[in-house]
Amino acid sequence: HVQLVESGGGLVQAGGSLQLSCAPTYSGYHMAWFRQAPGMQREGVAVLLSDDSTKYADSVKGRFTISHDNTETTVFLQMDGLKPEDTAMYFCAASPPHLRPQLAPMRPGDFRYWGQGTQVTVS
Repeated sequence: HVQLVESGGGLVQAGGSLQLSCAPTYSGYHMAWFRQAPGMQREGVAVLLSDDSTKYADSVKGRFTISHDNTETTVFLQMDGLKPEDTAMYFCAASPPHLRPQLAPMRPGDFRYWGQGTQVTVS
């Protein structure tokens, strides 16, 4: 059973940066970050497939970067140029190797395992 734990959220001023982490992850898994603001649906932010291909939501393209460490045990979301509209709870999600998620749109239902979330607030 995969149990994901996110960290790195916090309060930051507009234009600032944060790096979110998600661990443990496993080699071959497809990973993603989603976010959910109050009263809104959960939306895909970035996906990192097992072949290292990536997909970003248009709203974060050029500002956010998804990556993993060399051992593939931690996935990161580097967030630069943060805006107030990026304020949300951010969730890490994982899908096993044999279940390749759809990239467009990113669908929460494609991911089997989820973390509890970490809050990001941009003032």
